[in-house]
Amino acid sequence: MEYQIDDDDAPLRHEHLKDVGDGGLSFVSARALAPGSRLIIRVGAVEPDFSARACVAWCHRDGEHYLVGVAFTDSQDLFQMRMIEQLCHIEQYRTEVLANEGRQLDSEQAAREWIRKFAREFPEFDE
Repeated sequence: MEYQIDDDDAPLRHEHLKDVGDGGLSFVSARALAPGSRLIIRVGAVEPDFSARACVAWCHRDGEHYLVGVAFTDSQDLFQMRMIEQLCHIEQYRTEVLANEGRQLDSEQAAREWIRKFAREFPEFDE
């Protein structure tokens, strides 16, 4: 994922997405971000790219980096991000099946298997 401080001409910063929660997401950042800062979040792992506005809810030092939590300003953006998270899990499953079992699944087959095996473990989305 990438982010940019809203109304800033600085280039997008690439960061590691940690998780997606009830109201937003968290990511690991090389720099501290002030709570209340407005961001533009971009995920390029899907077509078309996902882009949304978010607000920094908290920022904690985590060793040499910072763990940053952001809240989406639009609930529809949160829903879309949850779908992207599921797609990433399905693609990871597809890769693991090929590596571990030698089976090559297309995206639809992988989605069906992943849903059957793991959808119950995927946290509920509460609007």
